[in-house]
Amino acid sequence: MSDAPQSLRRPPFDAPHHGGNGHPSSNGHHGGNGHHGSNGHYRSSGTLDRAVAQQGAGHPAESAGTLRSETTVRDHAHLLHPADPEFDEIGEVELTDLVSDLITGLGEDVTREGLIKTPHRVERSLRFLTSGYQASVEEVLNGALFEAEGSEMVVVKGIEFYSLCEHHMLPFFGTAHIAYIPGDTILGLSKFARVVDVFARRMQVQERMTSQIADALEQALKPAGVAVVTEASHLCMMMRGVEKQGSTTRTSAMRGVFKSDARTRQEFLDALR
Repeated sequence: MSDAPQSLRRPPFDAPHHGGNGHPSSNGHHGGNGHHGSNGHYRSSGTLDRAVAQQGAGHPAESAGTLRSETTVRDHAHLLHPADPEFDEIGEVELTDLVSDLITGLGEDVTREGLIKTPHRVERSLRFLTSGYQASVEEVLNGALFEAEGSEMVVVKGIEFYSLCEHHMLPFFGTAHIAYIPGDTILGLSKFARVVDVFARRMQVQERMTSQIADALEQALKPAGVAVVTEASHLCMMMRGVEKQGSTTRTSAMRGVFKSDARTRQEFLDALR
């Protein structure tokens, strides 16, 4: 455990656990005697003073024996913006030792030039791909609810999503199609894509993700009905296992009148053709 006072400790998503904070690697790849710190540069064995020196003037020690976080502390709102060019360069470092162990276990040399920064990059990638755990529907909707002026069906088609199969941690990706019949409120169209990302950017199964999107929209909008259909290709079936390249999976979730009224449901399904 860290020797820092409780007031200086940060939750897992805000604090790096390598390089002078009491979490050295058991196999010696990172941290106090490791090969690189959370800033991606090579770090040799040394004292806290040397670690602070490598941080540069922008990262001095907060007090004697306490090393400041090696990364800019940001709240998790930045996880919701995939276009943010800083995402893969700034963030929390917590998994690099595990990734190093994985690479070594696969028979590679994590210290060679092409791999020396790979644990750091994989950490960033996985944080982004699972950033839905740190998001909430209320946060992404951000009050974008407006008074409904009609009760006709609204259909949003072809929303791209990328997720991780929870069984193999390989990607599955495709499109989501959403329809709803407004009650008292309507939702800004871009928010449907953000709601999809909240649930796609997690370790998932497609069936559950589809139901979670439908349930979240039903709770937020209180519509007469909501319907969600997702279609996806799963790399766990394409690049391993049965290796069937042309397979796709479709799942659906119907709520309200889309479940109870066959004609309404069929109107939505016809709109997807």
